[in-house]
Amino acid sequence: MTAGLPAPTAARAADRQLLRFAARAMGSPLRLAIVVPGRQPWEVVDVAGAWAAVRDEFEASEEAMSRFRDASEITLLNRRAGSDEPTAVSRRLSRALQACDRAQRLTGGRFDPRVLADLERLGDHGARIGQEGPVEADRSSPGGRIVERDAGGQVRLPAPVDLGGIGKGLALRWAATTLRRRGFEAFLVEAGGDLVASGAPPEGGPWRIGIEDPAGEAEPLAAIASRDEAVATSSVRRRHWSAGDRTVHHLVDPRTGEPGGAGLLAVTVAGLDPAWSEVWSKTLFLEGQAGIAGLARRRGLAAWWVADDGSLEMTAAGRLRTIWTADEGRGPDQRGRRRSAGDRVADFPVAVPMGD
Repeated sequence: MTAGLPAPTAARAADRQLLRFAARAMGSPLRLAIVVPGRQPWEVVDVAGAWAAVRDEFEASEEAMSRFRDASEITLLNRRAGSDEPTAVSRRLSRALQACDRAQRLTGGRFDPRVLADLERLGDHGARIGQEGPVEADRSSPGGRIVERDAGGQVRLPAPVDLGGIGKGLALRWAATTLRRRGFEAFLVEAGGDLVASGAPPEGGPWRIGIEDPAGEAEPLAAIASRDEAVATSSVRRRHWSAGDRTVHHLVDPRTGEPGGAGLLAVTVAGLDPAWSEVWSKTLFLEGQAGIAGLARRRGLAAWWVADDGSLEMTAAGRLRTIWTADEGRGPDQRGRRRSAGDRVADFPVAVPMGD
């Protein structure tokens, strides 16, 4: 075992076993559940090395993209935002900024990371990036490129950016790629509400994922089946605070500079990629209860959302993945029955993602 790694917990099924690891990264719990041959010692297949590689991916991503680290790449770049000074950046940060540019265009400006000044104004403070605070984005002419590049590949930012959500999604994408390159095909890796489910758990079939009740109840609102895809949740359960005489949260609408998502508490999206699932979960959240259904269905997204009255709704694509809801029970003969305590381990053996 590699020094400093926790001993794994294991669950066996037939000739395969599930090993679990946990740590923290990017301000969230980081968890890995990985399937290995049941008759082969886990050290032989180097699960410890795989877990270390996952943690290394998240550490490198945090060094590149965390606005809470004083010496991270994005903090240093944000300090130069609005100037004409180009900066050389790592491939990791370059790919993240490129993804933001594309997401801003594809969502019609609903997703836009140029909300750092708004977050600071609202009280969500990160590393200091200037004596007078970050440069505000110009909302008089929405759109425009998030990052500008010169002929040598160096970049400049017209306005500072927050890469929190999409950065976590990208870290998950890269961690999943690392696991597959090491020969692991069946695993679930999760960072605080965003996850990648690959292959099948030891008992076969899809991974079963609980959708958290943002009201704080221990029992999830629903369970979904997921295999070879990503699931991301945008929620205000944890990151909300008082600002003056009102309660605000971190999901800021770039079109207004204010917290968005009127009438909603949480949105979950399932798709092929964790970064894009994150982009769409936030984009849908910002549409609020009045607009979320129309946008999600036009985009053909598998989405679930919780209104501020606690009700759960979903798209048709989401319904196809849903195997149980608290309101409907688990089958025709159990509809309306809430799960008992004895159901919990059997129904949801792996993860209940906690959305940021």
